Amino acid sequence: MVKLSTGLVRSSAFLLASSILCTSGAALAQEAAIDDDRDIVVTASKREQNLQDVPLAITAIGTERLDQLQVNEFSDVVKFLPSVTIQSAAPGFAQVYFRGVSSGENANHSASLPTVGTYLDEMPVTTIQGALDIHTYDLARVEALAGPQGTLYGASSMAGTLKLVTNKPDTSGTYGEASFQLNSVAHGGIGGIAEGFVNAPLGDRAALRLVGWYRRDAGYIDNIAGSRTYASSGITQSNADLVEKDYNGVDTYGARLALGIELDDDWTIRPLVMGQVQKSNGSFAQERSTSVNGDLQTVQYNPESAEDKWIQAALTIEGKLGNWDLTVTGGHLRRQTVTESDYSDYAYFYDAIAGYGSYFYDNNDDLVNPNQYIQGKDRYRRNFFEARVASPADARIRFIGGVFYQRQSHNIEQNYIIDDIADAITVTGTDSNIWLTQQKRVDRDYAAFGELSFDITDKLTLTGGGRVYKFDNSLIGFFGFSSGYSSRTGEAACFAPAALPNSPCTNLDERTNDSDFIHKLNLTYKISNDALVYGTFSRGFRPGGINRRGGLAPYGPDTLDNYEFGWKTSFGPIRFNGAVYQEDWNGIQLSFLGPNGLTEIRNAGIARIRGVEMDLSYRQDGFSLNAGFSYNDAEIREDFCRIANATFDCALPGTDGSANALLAPAGTALPVTPKFKGNIVARYEFPLMGNDGHFQLAANHVGKRRSDLRTEQNGIKGQFASYSTVDMSFGITAESWRAEIFATNLFDSNGVINSGVQCVETVCGDAGGDTATGGVFYDTVIRPRLIGIKVSKDF
Repeated sequence: MVKLSTGLVRSSAFLLASSILCTSGAALAQEAAIDDDRDIVVTASKREQNLQDVPLAITAIGTERLDQLQVNEFSDVVKFLPSVTIQSAAPGFAQVYFRGVSSGENANHSASLPTVGTYLDEMPVTTIQGALDIHTYDLARVEALAGPQGTLYGASSMAGTLKLVTNKPDTSGTYGEASFQLNSVAHGGIGGIAEGFVNAPLGDRAALRLVGWYRRDAGYIDNIAGSRTYASSGITQSNADLVEKDYNGVDTYGARLALGIELDDDWTIRPLVMGQVQKSNGSFAQERSTSVNGDLQTVQYNPESAEDKWIQAALTIEGKLGNWDLTVTGGHLRRQTVTESDYSDYAYFYDAIAGYGSYFYDNNDDLVNPNQYIQGKDRYRRNFFEARVASPADARIRFIGGVFYQRQSHNIEQNYIIDDIADAITVTGTDSNIWLTQQKRVDRDYAAFGELSFDITDKLTLTGGGRVYKFDNSLIGFFGFSSGYSSRTGEAACFAPAALPNSPCTNLDERTNDSDFIHKLNLTYKISNDALVYGTFSRGFRPGGINRRGGLAPYGPDTLDNYEFGWKTSFGPIRFNGAVYQEDWNGIQLSFLGPNGLTEIRNAGIARIRGVEMDLSYRQDGFSLNAGFSYNDAEIREDFCRIANATFDCALPGTDGSANALLAPAGTALPVTPKFKGNIVARYEFPLMGNDGHFQLAANHVGKRRSDLRTEQNGIKGQFASYSTVDMSFGITAESWRAEIFATNLFDSNGVINSGVQCVETVCGDAGGDTATGGVFYDTVIRPRLIGIKVSKDF
């Protein structure tokens, strides 16, 4: 067990005591100090509505509660969203899932789009590598919309949508906040946060809001000493120069500038610019191998780092056309990630099993160290436009609809390097690449959408919605070996000169497109002003795309049909909301690693998810209690074949005539998402020395999960065990000061959220069954216990 340093404890005590002694004035009312999310206004239906009036399974966390729950990054948010699961390998590389809709996608740059859409205000910001890891400060709220949101939010909101809504500029006055945090992570080092904002009017009809932040997350993974000898050459490799304690530190800094300009009483313009840089070092996974005996340790033989930087510019215009509302919004996002990754396991195990090391030699025909590492650069650009109109919200017949367009491009560069190899086996134009991926992916989406609501009676409302969409996706460029290394792939398979800079030629140029219609039908009955029930039948979709392996056809879209019954109720101090549902997932885009580690995607199965989610809140006399849970029984309904056919009989050839194989039998649970996930937060606010004190306790539980849908691979990697965490905080609030001591993951749980290997599981995972050689797994774990102090000052 690692304790806070004496200096930090003394600093914490001093800061807390200072805040108590230096603040004065009337205390805030206890009841007003509790952030009550039941009164929050959301925009889930692209109208402003009270959370309790939206006939949709939605969880919303407001500004104050985000602060109370110590939410700083994307994974912190997900912890308090029962229907949402996160799978992450490192900061900036997270995949998000709703209601168990996951087949274990490997998030390869040329593979399927995510099943969950992420929005920053009005703009979609989802990329192939996952959601932007936005520092969650000065947000008005986070909205989690469970179930298909295809009619209003379109592609990649097949299973749900996450919206991060920022606080808008305010013309009422000049004010701001400065906040500072100092923390210590168990088994690791010291971190902290400095963040603040200022809101300033620019006359009677304009205001700006400037927000800035810097966060240092201390490391807690140790890269310990190790060595390995390659079978073919007898060369021994050591990582002595890379041994480091707590080597996975992260620095995150960024800013947001927003303007609000009221042209008159009806028209408003809101431009926004936001950017962030995140620099991380090391690995965020603990190693499972014969070389490592403890938690939070790994043995890596090459430098590992990532720099993720992005900037977003958006503009929203809101106005009136008669008594109808018009919203026109658009934006541009640029993101670049530069990464270094260890890939030595791939070299070591293939050499141990098949003698691959004998193929890597220098210009003198001497064998070289076959150690591999990857240097990557991914550049994303997204342009987005949406225009929509909405009829008056109090009319008996209400309509909202519009048009949507987005174009996202992804320039992919992945250099697989073996130092000092011969010119004859080096990819043309590179220094020492054994493999190069140099591609450009473009995903285009066009849509027209609308929803029409009709109040059949004062209590009964029928809503129908639809979306006509078209996607047009392409992938062009080069991938593979040099012609001197392979006579069949890479340069040997090129059919045209280089289409992209820094590539030797072109061996991939494909495009796929399709158009279709999806629907939604909802019936809502308002029992009283405080209770409603609803039933929904809706569909979500995910576009198809390109298989980069030659000879494989493009994969088609998959769809999710949702049948849901839900309720929303408020009874005095109690709020109780919930939903039961069945979701049918058809034409699942199954991704897996084929020969040479190339991702293949097939529409290879169907699945069914049956579940229930509930949240309960109670608030009375300074005490509040919030609890939520979800239960998902998610399983495939037919045998999962490597290549689907009409009868799902894996003994028969696939649809393309290829030999087939049974990957998982019918009834196998979908991976990554637990059957049960839940949390409970209790908070008590009380008078303290003439001010307001509080004590808060939060507990979270994540059940056991499969690591992989496929039977063999799941057996190799193993199940993810269940885990629980407890968070605690104690603090004081005065007229303009707040101080708090807190702990997250108080009992230092070592929960695993992801597991992977550097090549196919049957090689790097169990070395082809060679128990003497063993395998190497990398288990990404939650952050260990964090203890800190936070002080904020309003001005």
